[in-house]
Amino acid sequence: MEASVIFSHVDHTLLKAVSTTEEVMALCREAIAHQTASVCIPPRFVKAVKEAFGEQLTICTVIGFPLGYNTTAVKVAETADAVANGADEIDMVVSLGDVKEGRFDAVTEEIRAIKAACGGKLLKVIIETCYLTESEKIALCRSVSEGGAEFIKTSTGFGTGGATLADIELFKQHIAPGVKIKAAGGIRTREDMEHFLEMGCDRIGTSGAVYALTKG
Repeated sequence: MEASVIFSHVDHTLLKAVSTTEEVMALCREAIAHQTASVCIPPRFVKAVKEAFGEQLTICTVIGFPLGYNTTAVKVAETADAVANGADEIDMVVSLGDVKEGRFDAVTEEIRAIKAACGGKLLKVIIETCYLTESEKIALCRSVSEGGAEFIKTSTGFGTGGATLADIELFKQHIAPGVKIKAAGGIRTREDMEHFLEMGCDRIGTSGAVYALTKG
């Protein structure tokens, strides 16, 4: 698979707690150079990146990240603020406490509320598969589908595990037609990226694409 094809599916990511403005701007310049699908950056950098690069970049940011246990009202406010600052895509984390209590209607309603706050921008829902049973993953496929999100996403990259091919196969069986898949967490090699794309993922979240595809 050509590197340019892989890059076109990559959300070029920098979400470390200690990320600096200089590092984020360097990430953005790499994304432009390699024509990645987006940059995925912390919310506090969105406005500055939008002002610096304008329409050269698709800007993705994270909501309720990485633990997902903020209230819905806070997540909605975060989303509205991110969109106002120039975010084009939103990656939100579900409330795993609701999941463990079987409150999937509440999860669906939260997704729906955040989708409304996106103002037409694309929404990806992170379900953090490493903490879930198979039945919980299946139920969350329904919640994501019914909540109106465009994507289901495997992981934050901050949990105990990341994307697996088995989870992608499970998603494909249970998401609604039109819902896409983003794999993230632990994807560092060209081989990894190719495997996930070949399995049907539309996006790959990784910080290692440039190294893997140009230097690795």
